[in-house]
Formats: sequence, structure tokens, C-alpha cells
Amino acid sequence: MSGIKTFIRWENHLPDRHIFPIDETLEVARPGAGVPTVVHLHGGVSEPHSDGNARAWFTRRFRDRGETWKKATYVYHNAGATSSLWYHDHALGYTRLNLLAGLLGAYKVLNPRLESRFRLPKGKYDRQLVVMDRSFTESGAIYINSTGDNPGLHPEWQPEYFGKMIVVNGKAWPYMKVERRKYRFRIINASNARFFRFALDDGSSFSQIGSDSFYLEAPIHLKSGLLAPSEIMDIVIDFSKSKKKTVILTNDAPYPFPDGDSPGLADSKVLKFIVGDGNVTDRAHIPAKLETVKKLSEKHVAASRNVVLFEFDSVSGNPVRLLINFANFSAPVTELPKHGTTELWNIVNLTPDNHPFHIHLAAFQVLRQQKLKDVDELSACVVMYRGIGSCNLTSHADGDPVPPPLHEAGWKNVFKMQPFYATSILVHFAMVNSEPFPFDPTGKPGYAYHCHILDHEDNMMMRPYKLVD
Repeated sequence: MSGIKTFIRWENHLPDRHIFPIDETLEVARPGAGVPTVVHLHGGVSEPHSDGNARAWFTRRFRDRGETWKKATYVYHNAGATSSLWYHDHALGYTRLNLLAGLLGAYKVLNPRLESRFRLPKGKYDRQLVVMDRSFTESGAIYINSTGDNPGLHPEWQPEYFGKMIVVNGKAWPYMKVERRKYRFRIINASNARFFRFALDDGSSFSQIGSDSFYLEAPIHLKSGLLAPSEIMDIVIDFSKSKKKTVILTNDAPYPFPDGDSPGLADSKVLKFIVGDGNVTDRAHIPAKLETVKKLSEKHVAASRNVVLFEFDSVSGNPVRLLINFANFSAPVTELPKHGTTELWNIVNLTPDNHPFHIHLAAFQVLRQQKLKDVDELSACVVMYRGIGSCNLTSHADGDPVPPPLHEAGWKNVFKMQPFYATSILVHFAMVNSEPFPFDPTGKPGYAYHCHILDHEDNMMMRPYKLVD
């Protein structure tokens, strides 16, 4: 319930050995025995020791613990108007493998005041859809190719994991019986690396009411919606308008995104809706107005920062390491925002991948996206100076900047950083209503920001940050 604290004791009952090989060449948790894990509530407003720091891992019965582990019971404040979240493993160097093995779940915060006013679908008509891609062996075990693209450097690590089948709420290609009425679906992309572009195969539209953990100001009516790993799309589908008895939720996003292969028969179909006969009473509706979004201003930022996403490749052109500002997670903290302030972060993506950029604790608004030109020249300068400050970024602007899509123009905690673009975001280090966080956020071990392609995060596109008073 919104505003009511939840206390959870996270326990580790995992086996002594992982079901997948561990690549020891990465920056990785190193317990004496057992499988390490730690839980991060994605989208949550959590105090530092309840955030799931990558070094706060622990093994079975807490026999081994990471250097930032402090307590077994986490407190979640469930603060603000956030509604759709999810929780997942965040152990250092294990995240991609632990999520692949199943350590994730959906988390919903109910806000009766808002929901009674909006009169959106509720109860059994408000469903969470956790969507991911997985491959399986003939016996039904989860399969991952454990031979790295550069085995001489990283024996097991691969740049991205893509499964051959689409799984929703633990089932491959499931179906759901629906009535001829409105349903609310909170769709969570829990894939390691796959983007989804969802659409309905009968060509009908749906109404998006929320993005990540936040309501939009007003519904946006869409024919399709692109969802990066870890993003959440909150939508309403009105099946009373369906002219067919079956409607399929489809996917046509290339993998890797945006310039990879097109989905085939197995990964282009997500979920079948079987629409019942006859009309039903439906008192739910889609309001014209939702939650007012307080717009942040570039004029009032306390600091500006450049954040460079960079990829180092092997001689054969395969990625071997992905970094933020040429530093890994162990390097000293360089971002020290002041609690209660707003900062301008310019995320400069010099890689060919689209990176879902996630910041723990803080919400942000996307200001603009600027395409870049002469990227090879810019990259050479950035490598030479180990940063972009001396490289005259404005001279590499290609055309006019563009705003974010309307359905992503409000509050976000993940945003898709397009390849060879500089994306400017306003990061708000307070509650979205500008109240202070309901706890002291300045303590150890601080927080993190990272790419949410899990294979990138593990090698090592993740950095720490700490709030200060």
C-alpha cells in the first residue's frame, strides 16, 4: 500500500553451485562457497542499505557476505504515487545469470486515492505481465551458450543473451481468456538484452497510462510500443472493441536493437488473448487526465555532468568490455549530487547499441536527444582524453535535437539511449513532488546507475554514485 512501509527479510536458499558457468575474468562476487545474491527493488525509493548494492550480496544462511552487506531485512517505503515496479537480483557479476535462472518478480504498489479517482480496471482486470526470452534444452532446462565470443579473454561472457522463445509469467507462449471489457496490463520487460515492440495483431490500438513506475499526465493512444530491458509499460486494452475471438500480442523489434535480426515465428508472438462471447458490465474507464507531472527546468540545475558510454572491441570486432566514463564499478565515486537538487546529465552513447540507462533511487525527465556526426573522430578524441570535456561535443551535433516521445515525456527511471546520440536528462535527487526522500539517502554504500542490458552491466557498464547533504 502506498505510504505504508514493507519489511522483507531476503533469504538465500540457493544451491552450492550455480546452474550456469561463472566467468571469473569479470569483476565478480567471490564467495567462499555458494551462489551469491542480493535484491534490488527496481523503481523503488529505498534507503541505501535496502537498495540492493551489487557488493551487498550474501550466500545461503548468510555464511559469506559482500563488503557492503549490512542487514538481512530490507525496508521499502512505498513512497509517492509510484505503482508498477519489479525486483531482481543485483549481485556483482552475477546479475545476468541470476535473472536468467529466475531471480525476479513483479511488485505492485496500490494507491486507493488515485485509483478510485481514475476508475481504471482493478482486481482481476489489473494484471502484471512479466515478459522475457529464454532458450531451453530438450529436457526443459534453461539453456545458455557458455562459450564466450572472445574465449581467450572472457571464457563464458557474451555481449547479449537472446532466447529463442518468449515467456510470459513463467510460461512459453501462453494464452489468457478475457472478457469483452477493459483490462489494465503492467508489462515488464525482464529480458537480459531483448527489446520488444508490442502490437496487437488485429491492428487495434491501446492506451498507455504509465511509463516505468509513473503515471502519464494523460493517456496516449498507440498502435505499438517499444520496451527496452527493465522498462515498464502500463496500458489499457479494451476488448469490447475486438472483432476477432483471438488477439495476439506480437513483437517485431530487431535483436540486438536496433540493427539486428528480425524476430522469426518463435519470438514474434508473445501472448494470445481469447476473447469471450457476449457483452459484460464494465464500470472501468480511461480518464482524460491522470497525474500532473511537474516539469523540471534546465535553468535550475545544480550541476551538469557528461556520461560517456563506450565499448572496447577485439581485433575481430566483438565487444570485450563496456564502460561508463572509462571506469568500472570499483573505481572511486565521481558523482556526488546534493540531496534535493536537480542535475543535467548528458549521456553520450558512442556505441552501436541502444542502452537502457537506469538510475537507482532518482527519477528523471528526458530533455532532448541529439544525433551525432563524425563519431569516429569524436570517439578517438574521447579515448585520448578519457572523457569528452576536451572534445567539443557541440561541433558533432547533426541537425536539431528532438524531444522524447510523448509517452516517455514524463518521469522515467529507465530511458533508451540511442546509438551515436547525446541524450540530455534532468535527474531529480528528491521525490517527484520535490519533497525530500523519507530517509537519509546520504549513507553508505550509496547507489548505482548502469546500462540495463544485463550482459553489459556485468562487464562493467555500471558506476556508483553517492548523495551528499
